[in-house]
Amino acid sequence: MPPLLLARLLLLATVALPSVAGAADARTLQIVVSRQTQSLAVYEDGAVVATSRVSTGKAGHETPTGIFSVLQKARHHKSNIYSDAPMPWMQRLTWSGIALHESSSVPDYPASHGCVRLPAAFARTLYGMTGLGMHVVISDAPVAPQPIQHATLFQPPRSAPPQPLLSDAPERHAAVTPDGVAVDVALNAPQASIPATAPGTVPASATVTLGGPPIRILITRRTDRDRMADLQAMLTDLGFDAGAADGILGPATRQAIAGYKRWKGLPQKGPLVTPALISALYDSAGRDMPPAGQLLVRQNFEDVLSEPVAFDAPQMALGTHFLTAVRVDAASGSASWQGLSLPNDLSSEERQRLGITQGALEGPQALSAVLDRIHVPADLAARIGALLTAGASLTITDTGTEKETTKGTDFITLTHRGHSALEF
Repeated sequence: MPPLLLARLLLLATVALPSVAGAADARTLQIVVSRQTQSLAVYEDGAVVATSRVSTGKAGHETPTGIFSVLQKARHHKSNIYSDAPMPWMQRLTWSGIALHESSSVPDYPASHGCVRLPAAFARTLYGMTGLGMHVVISDAPVAPQPIQHATLFQPPRSAPPQPLLSDAPERHAAVTPDGVAVDVALNAPQASIPATAPGTVPASATVTLGGPPIRILITRRTDRDRMADLQAMLTDLGFDAGAADGILGPATRQAIAGYKRWKGLPQKGPLVTPALISALYDSAGRDMPPAGQLLVRQNFEDVLSEPVAFDAPQMALGTHFLTAVRVDAASGSASWQGLSLPNDLSSEERQRLGITQGALEGPQALSAVLDRIHVPADLAARIGALLTAGASLTITDTGTEKETTKGTDFITLTHRGHSALEF
C-alpha cells in the first residue's frame, strides 16, 4: 500500500472511530476551539481523540470566547437570516445564534458570521460523538485540560446512596456585562423562543435526577439580586411584607424598607438601601452577614440549587476556570478532575460593581490558587458529592451567569480580552 494512502487511512481511523466509541461516553468528552490557531480538539480524560481545522467569526462578527455546551442538534438546518444558507450537522452553543456546523468553505482564517465552521466529513463525525450538554470551550490561544488534585474539589461518598437535592432558592436573572456583545447568526430558533430566567422560585419538581445528565456547578460572586432577595426574606420574617424574595426591588419591597426604617429610626431620605440599613436588618433578623460567593447547580438545563459560599480576599479577582470530573469511583469515594483556566479581562465598570481592586493570579498555579481561596461548607460539599457522576463540571468565575445563561442552557460564561491587567 502506498505510504500516502496508508497515512490517510490512519488519519481517518483516528477521527472516525471515536464517533462510535465516544457516543456512549459523550458526557466525559469536551471540545476546545482556538480562534488563534483556527483549530478544534476533542479531549477525553485529558487526551486528544480527534482534531480538525475550523473557521471562526470574521471581524465584526467574532465568535465569542468562553465556556459553552451543546444545547440543540440538527442534521439538516437552514439559516433564516442569510438566505436559507444550509447549516448541516448543526450543534447550537447559544440561543443568540452561535453553533458548530458543516460548511463548504472552511479557510484557515476567520470567515464566518460568528459560528464555528467545520469541514464536511469532520462535522458529521463530531455530531456522532456529542450529546446534549457536552461542553465546548472557545479561547483565543490554545488551552488544554490538565489533571488537578485539590481538597476543595468535590468527591463522591464511599457509601450511602445519593439523596435528591431540592431547592427553594429564587431563580437568578442572567447578569449582563457592560462590554458583552451578542453575535447574531442564522439559526432558525430565535432567542425570543427561549424565555429568560423569570422571577420566582425553582419549582418543587426541579430535583436532581439520579443517573441523569451530569450536574453543572458554578461558583461565582453574589449579585445585587442575591443580596436583595436576602433583604426581602428578612423583612418579611420581621413582619414587613416585602413580597416574593425574588431579588427585584418592586413597590412591596420599597414599602417594607420604608416601614422598617421608620421602626428603627433610620433616615428616610437618601438612598433606599444603605450599609446602615443592611447592618440593622441583619442584626434584627439575628443573622450573620453572608459570604461573598454563591454556589449554583444545574442539571438538564434547570436550576436545582443556590447556596452562599465563602472565598478569601474578595477584593481579588477569581479569574475564569473550568473543571470536569472525568472519572468517579463510588467504591473508593474518589473523583479524578481535569481543569483549565481562561483569560478574562474585566472592565473598570465590572471591577467597581464587584468590588475588585486586584487582578487574579495567572499562570500554571492559577487554578490551584483560586481553589485554595474557596470554602464550601462540609454539609454542602457532601450533598454535591453524593450527586457526582463522570462528566460533572465546575465553573469558577467572577462574572456570574452572564446574559447567555437562561432557561434551556447550562451555565454559559463569556470571556473578554482587551482590558489591561495593569489597570488593577
